Amino acid sequence: MKRLATAAVLAASVLAGPLGSPAAAQLRITITDPTLSPMPFAVPTFVARNAEAGELAQDITRVIAADLANTGLFREIPRENHVGRITSFEAPIQFSDWKAINTQALITGSVLVEGDGRIVVQFRLFDVVSEQPLGEGLQFVGTQDGWRRMAHKVADAAYSRITGEGPYFDSRVVFVSEQGPKDARQKRLGVMDYDGANVQYLTSSDAIVLAPRFSPNGDKIIYTGYESGFPKVTLIDVASLQKQTVGGVDQNMSFAPRFSPDGGRVVYSAEVAGNTDLYLLDIASGATTRLTTAPSIETAPSFSPDGSQLVFESDRSGAPQLYVMPAGGGEGTRISFGEGRYGTPVWSPRNDYIAFTKQNAGRFHIGVMRTDGSEERLLTGAFLDEGPTWAPNGRVVMFTRETAGAAGAPALYTVDITGRNLQRAATPAAASDPSWGPLLP
Repeated sequence: MKRLATAAVLAASVLAGPLGSPAAAQLRITITDPTLSPMPFAVPTFVARNAEAGELAQDITRVIAADLANTGLFREIPRENHVGRITSFEAPIQFSDWKAINTQALITGSVLVEGDGRIVVQFRLFDVVSEQPLGEGLQFVGTQDGWRRMAHKVADAAYSRITGEGPYFDSRVVFVSEQGPKDARQKRLGVMDYDGANVQYLTSSDAIVLAPRFSPNGDKIIYTGYESGFPKVTLIDVASLQKQTVGGVDQNMSFAPRFSPDGGRVVYSAEVAGNTDLYLLDIASGATTRLTTAPSIETAPSFSPDGSQLVFESDRSGAPQLYVMPAGGGEGTRISFGEGRYGTPVWSPRNDYIAFTKQNAGRFHIGVMRTDGSEERLLTGAFLDEGPTWAPNGRVVMFTRETAGAAGAPALYTVDITGRNLQRAATPAAASDPSWGPLLP
């Protein structure tokens, strides 16, 4: 398992190999089914192949179970209800024991700590009803400090085989960590595993930071920084933590940046001569291109997955609405027509939806719509919900929810695209402005 040379992000690749013959998939969950009942699954504690692996086996099993259960698509059968016991990874499965407690999916595994300190994790997934393995067994090899990543990869494999969707557990989120009273918050950039573990901080709280965004491969983050006293688009290298202001160093305010899908360009808003428009920056050359020239405010741009289009927020119609235009500039087409004000749009990595913030009738919502504006659906509603970001598989959205009152504070929440399974994400302090990074290599 390799590691990037960084104190901020553990980005390990996992050596994987097949352990058995694949079988035709029998289990299936359709995520977009709003009437879905969670699938009962069991994950007995992984077998420890030597004494050194005992605690790791328990920890890895715990993370796998939590990953799957937290999706709302699966329901773990408590270990105290297990009739069968897995004491050997190679032993045949006694499927009758698992059918007796209504198990549909069974995950078994083992953990070995080798003499050089590396760990070997093996796992298999079984369809209990058909009494068949669901795909090949896999083996992961890595270092002990990467055990959580290996657990996430096991859960990702199980999730993908059962749902047919892409994985997302082995990923990171950059966010703004907030501390202090509501009228004098100290803010700094933090990076964490998708489930809130392994938090690392990238900046101090000396200056305000807003709207961080991961690059497509996760090696850089772009954000709005106030180090100079006014907002400027700032780029930080995750490995070295070196920062640079991009998009010009004059006194114009620049903000709301986002990377292109190829990572070579950044689109952002800048206020020039009292007018706020969208600009495109080529990172290598430093060349900028003005994309809009309307007298209105254009902001919060987001690329389509193929890089050919932009969705953005504009008040050119009199109130903030969503528009789509070619990535090189041109006439924008309005796509939001419901009641209320729309903002912070972000294109799904699957190219099927655009997520957004909506304010209407005194409440804020996170919603999704098709890329042409059709099939608008609100997923949440609260005093203040804003700033959605997509999981790498395009099936879960994370956002900021802030509570009302003088003691109110922001927190991160997730919800799936049907509006089910609203959950608060674990962070050590108040948090806002999440950006979900790519799957780790």
